[in-house]
Amino acid sequence: MSYIENPKTKGSGIICGIPQSGECPVKCADCFFQSGRSYLEPLDQNLPNLPSAEQARGRVVRLNDGNDSNNQRELVMAAASQYEHVFLNTSIPRGLEGLGSPVVLTVNPGKMTDVRVHLLDPVPPNLMFVRVRTNTWNLALVDQAVAHYTARKIPVVLTFMAYYTESVPAGHEADYSFRKRTMNSYWVINPEAWDRILARYAGNQWVYPCGKDANTFGCHRCGNCLREYFATRERLGR
Repeated sequence: MSYIENPKTKGSGIICGIPQSGECPVKCADCFFQSGRSYLEPLDQNLPNLPSAEQARGRVVRLNDGNDSNNQRELVMAAASQYEHVFLNTSIPRGLEGLGSPVVLTVNPGKMTDVRVHLLDPVPPNLMFVRVRTNTWNLALVDQAVAHYTARKIPVVLTFMAYYTESVPAGHEADYSFRKRTMNSYWVINPEAWDRILARYAGNQWVYPCGKDANTFGCHRCGNCLREYFATRERLGR
């Protein structure tokens, strides 16, 4: 099976991989990975999808850009062991330190997105940053996550949600427009709403948006993951 590169991370210094087969047990609504519109479709033919050690040389490997690194974690850790530089993505806040590698935690996955956030205390030493699924109607939760994690000097990356099967609630339609992101079209946050949300956290050095701006959807101009991966390695003394 030939490796298929994630088009979103091309040119960014990051290369992605998924060690598992099948779908993710978290089952977030509108998940790009298993929505039927992923770059890895058909999933039953293209998973697992892992770069070789040679393909990964000189880049940082991101496991998982689909599925979850706390699902079949022994399989994930075995896959991670072949790479010099690797970090893991999960939305399951269990045993993170035991995963070994730097970890990115999504704190409001799936049905939690607009309801509550995982607030870890203490935070594991290998927590690279937390990812907060952000929209214009869940900002009270985003504020809660930002206050909790930045007080502990853990970076918070705001991932602005895009919607395809889910609807933008009444009263928020003006903040979104239907347009193409990397491969597909979604209801995507407009630049004015993006700027308004970021203004809430102006002056907080620990808060970053996922992506350069509301119109740049690739990773190549962002740099969050590379910066925080190496900062975490330095903090861990590796």
